[in-house]
Amino acid sequence: MPNKPSIKLGLIQHAAPVGATREQNLAKAVAMIRDAASQGAQLIATQELFTASYFPQVQDESRFDLAEEIPGPTSTTLCALAKELGVEITASLFEKRAPGVYHNTSLMIGHTGQIVGQYRKMHIPDDPRFYEKYYFTPGDAPAPAPGLAPATASHQVNTRPNAEPKRSEDSATRAQPHGFAVQHMRHATTGMLVCWDQWFPEAARLTAMRGAEILFYPTAIGWHKEEADDENQRQRESWQIIQRSHAIANGVFVAAINRVGTEDDLTFWGSSFVVDPGGQVIAQASADKEEVLIAECDLSLIEQTRRGWPFLRDRRVDAYTGLLQRMIDRD
Repeated sequence: MPNKPSIKLGLIQHAAPVGATREQNLAKAVAMIRDAASQGAQLIATQELFTASYFPQVQDESRFDLAEEIPGPTSTTLCALAKELGVEITASLFEKRAPGVYHNTSLMIGHTGQIVGQYRKMHIPDDPRFYEKYYFTPGDAPAPAPGLAPATASHQVNTRPNAEPKRSEDSATRAQPHGFAVQHMRHATTGMLVCWDQWFPEAARLTAMRGAEILFYPTAIGWHKEEADDENQRQRESWQIIQRSHAIANGVFVAAINRVGTEDDLTFWGSSFVVDPGGQVIAQASADKEEVLIAECDLSLIEQTRRGWPFLRDRRVDAYTGLLQRMIDRD
């Protein structure tokens, strides 16, 4: 098999108690990032909206005050930390884009301390205790090429057509955070998606098609206090199954980073994990403890797996026009 590098990931799973300040949550995450780096992690990922408790449980106008501009206090702290430690960090923030326009945003920060990628959550849920449509504007979709639905290459991060991905940030200019992009980092090409995105195979597919080797899903998902135990377990199994399926269908690694602890009516189920391109869970955190999860990802498995399961090769792209419709009515 062709030689490909490996990469060591660090996933940061922790609680964000109701009443804790942004500074307290950020300090905890910084300490855990330092821990991950000391264990050799080269790319370290936070959970969704890690600097606050999960505020979309209620619709409360005052909670918009939790949002930050980018660059802002949290991103500046993380950029300095990445440079100090010589690591890459992907972090999930509540972004204030403009007055009245807010996003659930993931950043990719390079080892030189620069923001090299930005993704605004595309799929926004609205369920009891997950009132995200009240807070978040969906990310901007890329403009389609003439006659085509998919985004053009101009919307990718650090894209160099007809060339192998370059593992450096020599052109670390922040890209426009449109649609499903990738970031060519030192050790892997990454794709950032967020929580509710994890239930949509189209998002994983489009990001993988752009060359992502690892899909990151920062997450805030848990059980409602009135749900039965058997329903709770079913939900957690479904959450893991769908992401394992993305890994298999696309021949990529998948990393899901969830929080723990009880916040108001929700108990978050932790269980952060990393899956290889064959769908095998190679590392998993506990359901109820704060921890740093380390996973070694052998990127040569992508080529090996895709040779055996050539799903991307065998796609019938000429037959999928119906996917551009909301539903297909009966004849």
